[in-house]
Amino acid sequence: MARALILIGGTIMGSGLLYLRAAQRLGLQPIALSDDPTRYDHFAAKGVESIRVDTDDLDALIRECSRLRATHEIAGITGAADSFYAMAGKLCRHFDLPGPNPEAIEQCLDKYTQRQLLAASGVPMPAYRLAANAAEVEDSAVELGLPVIVKPAVGSNSEGVRLCRTADEVVEHTTHLLGGEHTWRSSPRILVEEFAQGPYYTAEIMGKEVVAIGTGEFGPPPHFVYRGGTIPAPLTDEEHERIAEVSLSCLRALGLGWGPTGIEFRWTKRGPVVIEVNPRLHGSPTPQLVHLAYGVDLITEHIKVAIGEECDVRRGHSQTAGVRFLVADRDGTLDWIDGDSQAAAVSGVAEVKFYVEPKAIIERKGNYRDCLGHIIATSSSLPRTEAILQRAFDLIDFSIAPFSIIDEANSPCAKST
Repeated sequence: MARALILIGGTIMGSGLLYLRAAQRLGLQPIALSDDPTRYDHFAAKGVESIRVDTDDLDALIRECSRLRATHEIAGITGAADSFYAMAGKLCRHFDLPGPNPEAIEQCLDKYTQRQLLAASGVPMPAYRLAANAAEVEDSAVELGLPVIVKPAVGSNSEGVRLCRTADEVVEHTTHLLGGEHTWRSSPRILVEEFAQGPYYTAEIMGKEVVAIGTGEFGPPPHFVYRGGTIPAPLTDEEHERIAEVSLSCLRALGLGWGPTGIEFRWTKRGPVVIEVNPRLHGSPTPQLVHLAYGVDLITEHIKVAIGEECDVRRGHSQTAGVRFLVADRDGTLDWIDGDSQAAAVSGVAEVKFYVEPKAIIERKGNYRDCLGHIIATSSSLPRTEAILQRAFDLIDFSIAPFSIIDEANSPCAKST
């Protein structure tokens, strides 16, 4: 009887295919359960079984997993996206398999509840307020002082997150969130937060061990669209230790510490303050960067934990890995995008990936979906890695025809810098 790994739901930024391939390398039969398998990049992957099931229905998932147990030995059940990770934990509990505490995951996914738990444990973070309507949002912004971050209390991938510098911008974004344009996973609640200004860092954790600390850069405000990042972050030993200490405090405060956790920080005048704790791995290409930088495959190690095996996050080497994202600067139709083969041929480039194909409709949302692709590179130092990324980035070009002139001559689209 084949040993199977069940992956629940979709994934963020391509990590689903990485999970399924890692499962195959471990000798497991990967089976993906999702409400629409065709939406995800692992659909129809070689050797992968994809099954359509309502991933919001615990009973339906239990029935499907029970059916699969007649022909497979289910070694483990997990998920890669936070919206499915709590459900995976509930299934693990039902079938007596290793898994995260679903209650801890659900608490963490509610950003207001997460903030309350962190505050009760003295974890440094921005001041915040919860608002249920437009008037409360405006009052909260006045109380905290502009500029503020306005975002849904439940959500991920920077969806609905905006920096508001003026009262008019607060009103405009609140209207956007509450006026039907934003898709809510639960009853509408808005988090208003102090804008923590300073360098951005991430901590990648497996179990209770901080495996890597990276840095990232965003495009221009008011949105937070990734432009690039590196692992390791250029920190002093003392700075690294402070981020690691705060990271472990987050795990204790939130009841985490089984499997992966990704934490986001800003380094302010107070030192590192927690922007968000994600009870999962950060999406691709973060796992690839950790692997290139340290030789630690976080996805493989997560699967090993999920099937009851001991993980190993000891570093095999020390390099500097970096990523640069290709970001659209206008809405329209993608006429063409090329240069990937030339960029991939640059010495030190590990991967060039496009997320879109010609004729794709580009509608910027101010979140991760604005990215058209990425370049990953690695070398022995930060300056060399940055130089490699720039060299490869300069070889890629694309053209987006604005919707108003789709039938006219193409207009070159300037790339992000």
